[in-house]
Amino acid sequence: MPQQIFINLPVKNLERSRAFFEKLGFSFNPQFTDENAACMIISENHSYAMLLAEPYFATFTPKSIADASKTTEVLMALSLDSREAVDRMVNAAIAAGGSEARPAQDLGFMYNRSINDPDGHIWEIFHMSMDAMPKE
Repeated sequence: MPQQIFINLPVKNLERSRAFFEKLGFSFNPQFTDENAACMIISENHSYAMLLAEPYFATFTPKSIADASKTTEVLMALSLDSREAVDRMVNAAIAAGGSEARPAQDLGFMYNRSINDPDGHIWEIFHMSMDAMPKE
């Protein structure tokens, strides 16, 4: 079995978060989705985000849950196939109630935009061209 990653994120309103990410084109695995959690498929059979209602998330840690609208503990970075795909996803996120976290960055070999989801988690949406990567 190949390695998989499950990112666990606390959310204040599970239905709102699920609807937001559905508008960005993500689907959810019903086997791991219920009233406490939604398993968002990032890359089939490899990468997932578990959106966990805050009370349920709290059962996994003795630490307090950070308010992602005020502090940043993690940045999720998601690569897409093109600059246009980056712009489409970020524009869809803004239309769905998210916000741009910072201005776009164009480094030539990498184009990056950032969004805040409805809970304030930052998602770095980028396209990287290995052909344009500096040789150093």
